[in-house]
Amino acid sequence: MLTEIFHQAWTSLRRQPLRSFLTMLGIVWGIAAVTLLLAYGSSFRSILMDSFYAFGRGAVIAWPGSTSEQAGGERAGKRVVFEQEDVDMIRSEATLVEDACLESVRWLNISYGDRITNTAIRGVCPDYGEMRNEVPSDGRWLSAEDQLEHRRVIFLGVRLREKLFAGRPAMGETVEVSGVRFTVIGSMDLKMQDSNYFTSDDHSAYIPYSAASEIWNTRYASVLVFVPIAPHWEAKAMDQVRAVVAKRQRFLATDKRAITMFGREEFRPILDGITIGLEVLLAFIGTLTLGIGGVGLMNIMLVSVDERIREVGLRRALGARRRHIMAQFLAEALLLTLAGGVIGIGLSYVLSAAVGTLPLLSAGYDDTTGKGDIHLYISLSSVAVSFGILVLVGIVSGLVPALRASHLNPVEALRYE
Repeated sequence: MLTEIFHQAWTSLRRQPLRSFLTMLGIVWGIAAVTLLLAYGSSFRSILMDSFYAFGRGAVIAWPGSTSEQAGGERAGKRVVFEQEDVDMIRSEATLVEDACLESVRWLNISYGDRITNTAIRGVCPDYGEMRNEVPSDGRWLSAEDQLEHRRVIFLGVRLREKLFAGRPAMGETVEVSGVRFTVIGSMDLKMQDSNYFTSDDHSAYIPYSAASEIWNTRYASVLVFVPIAPHWEAKAMDQVRAVVAKRQRFLATDKRAITMFGREEFRPILDGITIGLEVLLAFIGTLTLGIGGVGLMNIMLVSVDERIREVGLRRALGARRRHIMAQFLAEALLLTLAGGVIGIGLSYVLSAAVGTLPLLSAGYDDTTGKGDIHLYISLSSVAVSFGILVLVGIVSGLVPALRASHLNPVEALRYE
């Protein structure tokens, strides 16, 4: 039965090939617009979220300050410091903190041969790499053995590596930090992160905290880095860290000025709202474009009903029920819609390949790889959403003409001239 209905629909459409083709063009362009706009929105969101998480998933940075309230006989204005004892207490008492690490930073000269630059040298622990998403593009990150054995090894940011080595391999080479020789064990790829502190990770050098203590005094760290057990526990983890340090250094846990903390989880809903809102807006614009094609389809189908009133009357006189007439006209509309949809999705793949990439972040980061640009990658989910919208438009566009045809009076239809 269904096969016969679609066969009749195909036969009817072949009677007016030019009209069917022109009607289909509106659907083709509409579905291509929906698919490409969904791909653009998805890529835009992916790039912004990647730049957000490049800083480190869940990493919180704490800066020591001065107390603003009196507590336990201590006067206000007492300087707060971060020491290894604080980290040990946080690891044992702060149940919502997964890991914590001291970071000591100095701006020092680093040189290789006749090339020299001044940048941030960061003394960090081995776990810092995972907390801050410092992923090696070659070589490796600092290890626990490097820390325990006070090894003079160094990990370079990509821009620092380019300044010192100018495209030559850096692995295994020796650089000097304030006259102290360090062996390069690895370097990272470009990090397109939307925030940093002290300086960009790409311009920094990382050495074991124990090795840093041999160059400068690292008893008091510059900052404390920690990661909550889950992103949604960030605020409570901050409170626990402040309470633990306050307990050891004798100040009020409610004193926000004693320790300033920068967590990023509170900003994620804002970023989600912006990117998801853009995706919805683009999908809506694409749907409107496809809807215009649907209006054209509905108009043509209404014309088709007027041209075939006698045919409808004859079918009804020969025993066809209303649902049969309705099914035929609806099948014609769906056939036009689906055929246009298939061509439109194919066209969207061709256009995405032709366009390639669209600039977004790469220009701001002087990146030539294009990984910070928008790629119009058409995923299966985008095709599925586009196809769902397409079917909905096809049904709505075909339903009105189909209902009109099915409600024609057979006697009046046979008399129609």
